Parts: sequence; structure tokens; C-alpha cells
Amino acid sequence: MLDKSAENSVLLLFESWAGEQAGEINLLPGSGSYRKYFRVKGPHHQAIGAYYDSPSENRAFIELGRHFKKHGLNVPEIYAVGTDMKTYLQEDLGNIVLFDHITKIREKEGFGQKLVGIYKSVIDELIRFQMVAGVSVDYSVCWPAAEFDRQAYLWDLNYFKYNFLKLAKIPFDEYRLEQDFRKIAEGLLSSDNSWFVYRDFQARNIMLHNQKMYFIDFQGGRKGPVYYDLVSLLFQARARVPFEIRETLIGYYIRQAGKINLKSVQDFRPYFYKFALIRILQTLGAYGFRGLYEKKGHFLESIPLAIENVKWLLGNQKITTEIPELKNCLNEIINMNETKKFNLPPLKLQVNSFSYKRGIPVDLSGNGGGFVFDCRALPNPGRLEEYRKLTGMDKKVIDYLQQYEEVDAFVDQAYNLVAQSVKVYSGRNFTNLMINFGCTGGQHRSVYCAEKLAAKLKGFPNIDVEVRHREQE
Repeated sequence: MLDKSAENSVLLLFESWAGEQAGEINLLPGSGSYRKYFRVKGPHHQAIGAYYDSPSENRAFIELGRHFKKHGLNVPEIYAVGTDMKTYLQEDLGNIVLFDHITKIREKEGFGQKLVGIYKSVIDELIRFQMVAGVSVDYSVCWPAAEFDRQAYLWDLNYFKYNFLKLAKIPFDEYRLEQDFRKIAEGLLSSDNSWFVYRDFQARNIMLHNQKMYFIDFQGGRKGPVYYDLVSLLFQARARVPFEIRETLIGYYIRQAGKINLKSVQDFRPYFYKFALIRILQTLGAYGFRGLYEKKGHFLESIPLAIENVKWLLGNQKITTEIPELKNCLNEIINMNETKKFNLPPLKLQVNSFSYKRGIPVDLSGNGGGFVFDCRALPNPGRLEEYRKLTGMDKKVIDYLQQYEEVDAFVDQAYNLVAQSVKVYSGRNFTNLMINFGCTGGQHRSVYCAEKLAAKLKGFPNIDVEVRHREQE
């Protein structure tokens, strides 16, 4: 219902701005926020429509975006804003996210000089946000606060406590943990708080459009220390920037930022790792809420990667503050990670062959059943004496069935239906799906189809395929 209301609001704003009716509107996939995005196209205009029932947060994005645009930074142009500040239209930057681009390069070439060059270009733009455009930002528009202060740091730390420690059932002494949190906040507050902080500066918030980088999702930006954004970029869990390359890129940032303001990079590394700790804890809080609580697979998959960052900080003595209770919690998290406690359970696909004479197999998983495909319309080798005592796993029967195009076409059609459910089930962290192939005797056609489908499904990540031929047991 909300999507329809949001869609109508976006359509009205688009038609008012474009002076034409929209010919097409599509809801875009969601991410880490509850904001709704739509791609809207008319005969002569195109835009991304956003709807979010938080006028203050929307205003922050709109005003900051206009400010950065004036300073020549690549951010989406704001085309129109609804009178209630819940809906706005922005430039359509396409679908290519820098994170995906980086991932493809890494898979093909490894993390070499090409990726280091890309990260250096991103750092150059980050410095422009922080130290060029940032010096004249109107911080009164920022949401939910104008600057990083004690409360902001304690929010991040308590976000980790309530959405990760408690949900993961990590034992802790709350009083002592709060003492550690206060020590961390005090250490962070001693840093220079003069710069613009993007807040969520990472490769998923950078688009590639017309061979240029464009920056999005800066609505949480505020005044604060320079370290936070560089940590967000280099310690992004799923980006997996190698630790030795992180050190190289930190050095690059120090040199480039020092050219603009030398004071901003004094004692840089000690402060950098203090902010690395709080940023990783805040990220674990987000992963805990979206993954452990909302059961979203993408965020659950990110938890072990973020914990590797924690392990590196501890193992390399980067956490120098005396925070014994928090360190106990972090060591417990690392131990749980190493025993695979945070790994996503694989989606179990139970692929069965059966005889209709005995009925459809019962689903004992509690999922209530699944797919049932009737193979009885396919050519039947069981009618021929030479195949009667064989099964669908024997070469002669396989050769017989493969000579008929309709047999493999049947399996392909079954695969297309099942694959769609596997993708959805995996994304929603479901644990079981049953797929049944039935024929008259449960020996030939159903066995062949079950084996063929199981082989095709094994290409999906994080699934466990189990094949059962009931009539052969």
C-alpha cells in the first residue's frame, strides 16, 4: 500500500516537472534504507523519483546536494521537490555502482595497480567534499545532527550494543561496557572537528555514469573529523581492500590532504584507527539489525567480513585505549565467527523422484511442500523390456531419454521456475525447498529429471542440494 502511495506521489511530481505523462515507472531494488526509489520515463524526460516520509532527512540531502553541485562535485542534480518534502526527483545516473565495477576488476585481475588508481581517484574526490566544498556547508540543514558530538558517538556505540551484541547473545557487563564507551567517545572528541563528514562514504554510494564517478547518499553528512570517511571507504567489509593496500592509501590521503591543510593530517594514523573501531562497531550494528533481526541475507553475509576487520585491529595492536569489557566482547565475537556461528545456513533443496502410485512425498521440513512436476507425459523407457530393470541413472536410459528434445526442454522449464524461487528463498533466508518429479513407477523419467535438475541447481551459492529417489530405497 505504501509503495502505491509513494508511486502516485512520484508520478504527480514527475508530470508537473516534465509537463508530460510518464510512460513507464519502475520501483528500484531496496538497499539499507526504507526510502523508495522509482525510475520514471516519459516521451522526453527521465528521472529517479524518491519517496521517504522524513522531510528533515530529505531536506538534508537536497540542500547538501545543491551545495556540492555549485562547487563542481559530481552529485545527482535535483530536478524538483514536492511541497511536503517527502518526494523529490533527481538525475538518473544509471545502474552501475562502483562497488560492482571494482568487484569485476578484482575477480579478473586481482587487487592490483588499476584498483589502487581507482581508490586514489575516489580519495581525491573525498578530500574535495571534506576540505573544499565542506568549508562553506550550511550545517543547520544536516540531519539528524549538525555535527559529530558525544551523543552521536554514543548513538553509534549503543547501536552496536543493542543491534549486535544483544541479538547475537554476546554476554557482557553493561555498566563496564558503558564505561568503555565513554572512554572511546572522549578519545574521539579530542580530534579536530572542523570538516565535512559524508558519513557513509563507500563504494556502494558511488555511481559510474558517462565514465565519471557520481556520489550519492550523503544525507547523513555533518561537521566532524576527517578520519571517519576514509575509514568508511577502506574498511568497507565487502570491498575487502587488502590490509597492506589500506596502509598505502592512508599514506596517499595524508599527502593529498596535507597539501590543502597540513594541520588536518597531524597525528593522523593514531586517530584513524580510533575511528576505524567505532565505524566497524556501527557497521556491525547495522548488519545485526538488518541481518540478525530482519533476516536479510545480504547483511548476514557481511557479518564475518566485518569481524575480520575487528580481528585485524586487535591483532595489530591498533586499539590502544583501555577498554577491557569491549575487548572481551570483541574476542567473543571473533571466536564465534571462527566457529562459523555467523555463517548463513545454506538453503536446503530436497530434490525427489517418486511414483504417483505411492503418492507425493511428504515434506518433513515444516515448509509445507514445494514444486511437483509430472513426468508422465514424457517418453517412457519403462515400457521397453531392455530398460525395465534399469533406472534413470543408468547410461542406457539416459541415452534413450536424451534423444527426445522434449525431455530436456521439460527439465529446463522446471529449472526456470525453481531458480526463481531459489533466488527469493536465499534472499529471505529461508532454509528448505522441496522439488518433486513423479512418474508412473518412479524409476526412469522422474529419476533422470531429478538428477538433471539437481546438477543444474548446484551452481547457486550457499545451497545444499540433496537428491532422494524414493522408489529405490
